[in-house]
Amino acid sequence: MRRSPGRAERLRRVRPAPAVAHRAVRVTAAACAGFYAFRYGLDRPASATYALFAAVALGVLARVEGSARTRARTILWTLPAAWALVCLGTVLAVHSWAAALGMVGVGFAVSYGSVGGPRMVGLANGLQLLYILPCFPPYSPEALPQRLLGVTAGLLLLAATELLLWPEPAPPDYRGRLSRAARALAELADLAADACAGRAAAPGAVTSAADRARARLDELRFSRVPVMERPAGAGAVDRALTHCAAALRYTGPQVLRILRLARPYPGAAQLTAVTARALRAAAAGLPRAGPVPDTGVLDRELAAFDAARAADAAPPERSGRLRPALGTAALDSAEGARFVVRAVRVGRHAALPPDETPADQRPGPFWYAYDPAPLLWWRRFRANLTPRSVAFRNALRTAGALGAARLLAGGLDLSHGFWVLLATLTLMRTSAADTRTTLRPALVGTALGAAATAAVLLAVGEHPLVYALALPPVMLIAFTAGPALGPAWGQGLFTLVVALVFTQLAPASWRLAEARVVNVAAGAAIGLLAGLCAWPRGGAQDLRRRTAGLLEDSADAVRETVAVLTGTGRPGGALRRARNSTLLTEAMYAQYRCERHDPAGDGPNWQAAVLAGQHAVRGAEPLLARIPPGTAAPHRGGARALLGHADQVAAAFRRQAAALRAREPAGAAHPAVARARAALVAELDGPPPAPGTDGRVPLHAVDVAVWLAGLLDDLQQIHEPARQPR
Repeated sequence: MRRSPGRAERLRRVRPAPAVAHRAVRVTAAACAGFYAFRYGLDRPASATYALFAAVALGVLARVEGSARTRARTILWTLPAAWALVCLGTVLAVHSWAAALGMVGVGFAVSYGSVGGPRMVGLANGLQLLYILPCFPPYSPEALPQRLLGVTAGLLLLAATELLLWPEPAPPDYRGRLSRAARALAELADLAADACAGRAAAPGAVTSAADRARARLDELRFSRVPVMERPAGAGAVDRALTHCAAALRYTGPQVLRILRLARPYPGAAQLTAVTARALRAAAAGLPRAGPVPDTGVLDRELAAFDAARAADAAPPERSGRLRPALGTAALDSAEGARFVVRAVRVGRHAALPPDETPADQRPGPFWYAYDPAPLLWWRRFRANLTPRSVAFRNALRTAGALGAARLLAGGLDLSHGFWVLLATLTLMRTSAADTRTTLRPALVGTALGAAATAAVLLAVGEHPLVYALALPPVMLIAFTAGPALGPAWGQGLFTLVVALVFTQLAPASWRLAEARVVNVAAGAAIGLLAGLCAWPRGGAQDLRRRTAGLLEDSADAVRETVAVLTGTGRPGGALRRARNSTLLTEAMYAQYRCERHDPAGDGPNWQAAVLAGQHAVRGAEPLLARIPPGTAAPHRGGARALLGHADQVAAAFRRQAAALRAREPAGAAHPAVARARAALVAELDGPPPAPGTDGRVPLHAVDVAVWLAGLLDDLQQIHEPARQPR
């Protein structure tokens, strides 16, 4: 009988990956080695318990990624934090209220530390367990040395197994993705340069190169990058890599615009060829061992092209219809490539020239390259101390839930009460819907695991040797099958694991299984209540509100930028607000991508909405750097026309923001956006602007108009269906 594709897909999905099996072997080896050495070799049960749970905390609950050396180094770096948490939990276990207050503080601090980047996100749950375990009775500060000895041994053994047992090579990092995208864009820019030089490409070459470039740029989206590979840290390197990705996404449409407008234009051909070489140099310099790229040639070519274009700004009868727009596209792509190269230099800790941003428009895009690392981290932590921050909300939710769980476990005097907190920690999600989805299989799995545990305890009785022999294979199966089969199997098998551990520490009856079910149910209920009471909709509702705010801030930035360039206004900080709003929206979108959603209720293309705000900021920055204030339009009539277009674009951004707040259905593009774009594109595709009194075309006005038209293109993408993998 022929097997259905659905069944085959399910079989492939439940088959554990080799990396999962290898990690399970490493954690099992470290945990069992430390446990058996202290329990049976040295007769120190406290050290045995902490050695085992330290290895489980950092090996299973935490997510430590990277090469074998990187994982081992990360585990060793957590030793001081582990010692501090064990000491704090041991001291505060004197009273339930003291332990609960400490749990609130530790829960908030560890969870809020996720603003420091993915590595802290991965370590959070593991570090929480290292406080949870000692904060429960018995209160025995005299046992602190044994506990610290066990934690130290467990983490050292885990680090050793990372290096010795199936050491995995370093996974592809974000730098490799950026390098591939830059090379694909360089190939496309070469074809654009040939088109401007009058050289025809091979049939299908442009389409093939454009598809490759789009695919490589699509790989840069955080929704397609594993969490631990995302450059989301507070340091200058991670910020530079993020800006490099944004600049590549900005450069791609500019190169495609050159190909659409291409006609013989030697100056544009030369500049675009230099742009391609700069992108290739950036691609070669992204790996840590590659040569550091330089912007010297590109800077000189940009200045020469801009000067030649201004000197050759002929009146309409001598200039082709699309020639001004073609020159603008070449300039924009070169500016994007220069931004890419400078971001790569920051990521390689290479020197940058002094900040060229005018004093009234600072900070510039690379402000972080001039500040020390501690100041950058402090600014990141301070900027997220607001209810609008995803990290702040998650930290409050986690701290409140864990504090309540500790009070409940202490107030009811639950045996093995730390299971309550462990269940709350592992089952609570960022939205109530996600928590409910996880709750049912976890409770079913725990109940089945408890039934199996009770049967084993009744059948075997008090024979520690049997439990000692059974622990390694059961632990290996649990840590291998759990990630592949889901929370039901994970909770059920882990229930059996903890039973095998505690029966070796003290005599136990079948009631140990009963306590496990009660504690997990209590912890799950607390996690569900926390999800219902604290921002129950997770990232979906907040993303809608935050994205609408980003579009409104972008509208202000567009209007203010054009006013500054035409000399009809002064900087008021709108661009800085839009830049900060972009960072908050990106963080909200990252959380949204981690949650489950109903495809019918996902709304518009959120990625396109975020990109619209990014392009508003990334496009305004080079314009303000290249065009002196008040020179974009030499005539009052031209200034009024540009301001009119800017008002239309800003109004389109605000209408889109209002549509998001009003929950208009996806696919309903605003006619006003389409009309504004059609009017602006018709003006760009028509005759060049009227020359000034010196007979020259105001090319800066064309530059601004092309930027505004591109923003309207971005807005139209918002209501197109998002092609994103679920």
